[in-house]
Amino acid sequence: MQLAAIRMLFDWLVVGQIVPTNPASAVRGPKHVVRKGKTPVLSAEETRAVLDSIDTDTPAGLRDRALIALLVYTFARVGAALKMRLEDVYPQGKRTWVRLHEKGGKRHDMPCHHTLDGYLEAFLDNRRADRKAWLFPSLAGRTGEFTDQPMKPVDAWRMIRRRALAAGIPTAISCHTFRATGITEYFRNGGKLEIAQQMANHESARTTGIYDRRNDQVSLDEVERILI
Repeated sequence: MQLAAIRMLFDWLVVGQIVPTNPASAVRGPKHVVRKGKTPVLSAEETRAVLDSIDTDTPAGLRDRALIALLVYTFARVGAALKMRLEDVYPQGKRTWVRLHEKGGKRHDMPCHHTLDGYLEAFLDNRRADRKAWLFPSLAGRTGEFTDQPMKPVDAWRMIRRRALAAGIPTAISCHTFRATGITEYFRNGGKLEIAQQMANHESARTTGIYDRRNDQVSLDEVERILI
């Protein structure tokens, strides 16, 4: 970052004809390669425990289960999920599809895993709002009633931390945890990198590879070989 600042300074000096050339342009910066993401990842069993622990006798419980499942089964970013409206869940053929609103106004359509399909159906059975209404609305205080405003990312983060703790999972997870967990489980079950890239809507396969955390379990197994 400091080298970049020096380069920009000398570029400005060259443009102003104060110095003839930029002496920093030939200097190589340190190489930074990210091979593994830092986002905490849950196992399939832990993720299932979170989903199963949610009380779905309330509209809030149905909403929270559907949102978490959406992040897991579509590899969605939480920002893209929270921008969805009721009309972004639609039938196509014999399957339910979802339309995610990604960065830069891009739309990304994904078919639903059968588990996600069931969770969305259970949640939407209780929704009689206009199709333009937000899919994941916020709650009005402790009333349990939905507002006409969408959840904010911080609301989703607090909900996810609360649901994880209730399921007995102390890991300091984030909304991104479920995206990384879904991708890791996809790879664990024989998924292909190029398909995962499309599903996650990544520009580069290298970015998708960062979410592959299968080696975490390998490392753990090897550590246990130290029999002292």
